[in-house]
Amino acid sequence: MTATELKVILDEAGVIPSKRLGQNFLIDQNTAGWIVDQLQLQPDDTVVEVGPGTGALTEHLVGKVARVILVEFDRRLAEYLTKRFADRPEITVINHDAVRLDVRPFFAHKNVKLLGNLPYSAGGAILRNFLKGPSPFKRAVLMLQKEMVDRILAGPRCKDYGVLTLRMQCEWQGEPVKIVPPSCFIPRPLIDSTVMTLEPRQAELPVHDRRLFDELVRRGFAQRRKQLRKNLPTDIDWGVLSKRLDLLPTARAEELSLNDWVALTREVDPYFKKEEGQGDDEMLAVVDENDTVIGSERRDVIHRDGIRHRAVHIFALNPKGEIFLQKRSRLKDNCPGLWDSSAAGHVDAGEEYDECAARELEEELGLGDHEVREVGKLGAHANTGWEHVRLYATLTKEKVRFPCVEIEYGEWFTMPQIDEWAEAVPNDFAPGFLACWKVWKEANPGRFE
Repeated sequence: MTATELKVILDEAGVIPSKRLGQNFLIDQNTAGWIVDQLQLQPDDTVVEVGPGTGALTEHLVGKVARVILVEFDRRLAEYLTKRFADRPEITVINHDAVRLDVRPFFAHKNVKLLGNLPYSAGGAILRNFLKGPSPFKRAVLMLQKEMVDRILAGPRCKDYGVLTLRMQCEWQGEPVKIVPPSCFIPRPLIDSTVMTLEPRQAELPVHDRRLFDELVRRGFAQRRKQLRKNLPTDIDWGVLSKRLDLLPTARAEELSLNDWVALTREVDPYFKKEEGQGDDEMLAVVDENDTVIGSERRDVIHRDGIRHRAVHIFALNPKGEIFLQKRSRLKDNCPGLWDSSAAGHVDAGEEYDECAARELEEELGLGDHEVREVGKLGAHANTGWEHVRLYATLTKEKVRFPCVEIEYGEWFTMPQIDEWAEAVPNDFAPGFLACWKVWKEANPGRFE
């Protein structure tokens, strides 16, 4: 798209580029095509593009992927894009503020990637909404003002290093791949832009509580020139911790690396357990095909030999009717990294189903003294791991708190969101959850609209 063509389009749409909205339109088509190539597109991908403007990047996506979702804040540009791509059924235009858009529906896509020439005025807030964990995106290619990318990718002991840096680097591995000068835009910005690629972190960092990590980082940088010990909660003995972590007692927040912050989080987490996985010597109830207890056996033997045993699953609902799902820790020996019921666990030898449900709810989600009601039963078969399962539900208004060695992420989802996701990408879920979800749907008809 040339500068002349852009002017015609903007005139027809009645748009005067807004500095408040950060509207700087990319006109260099070689650059646009190169940026899109960095997504490493596959035919079954879904691409979510934020701030498509007049479609400079979008036109390089057409015909290459299964679906394109355009999120445009400006109503007039959204209307223009809808008309421009009216003959492309794979393209959907959403007229919405990307800062406030609900990104949870994007989990229901097999390979979803993020693309955007983000407005300078709201780039940070958009990043926070789209890329905070848990995120549905498998890869992102974003263009922002150079100053912000420098902050995101900064290292310790420099002025750019701070809360944004650590929040992003905790979840993503980023790389700057191209500097785009002001001459590539209309109107011309006053500064360079940088294109960066982002890939989700896998297992490079030790298991830690990301919410506690974020709280400590925010406290540490609240007054960045102060020594860290003065910004941390008063119940943390920094003198002892600094020695244990091999850090100076006088260290400031900007002197701690990402790994240092993770180590600090693990040390002060009151719910943290050693990364020992699950206890193989745990004794579980052994049952027959009719769910009658016939003895007990070690957990590892039960799983190794496929012996029938008992388990519970609990769905925790909030007052909005949303259900909390957990992403299982990578330390789990069964279905690591898959999404699962709010809480679940084995029935111990000598324990009843109801007792187990109450115990697991408190151990995994920190919800004690909550009434649970039985929703349904599942017989022991391969999809339940040879477990006789009782499904329970509970309603809570409390904040959920979970141990990081058990649960990597947790998120509230609406029932229609879960249903669409489970239908589209069943491999994202533990088989036991999918079996429980079928029972839940049968027990709650009409709640998936």
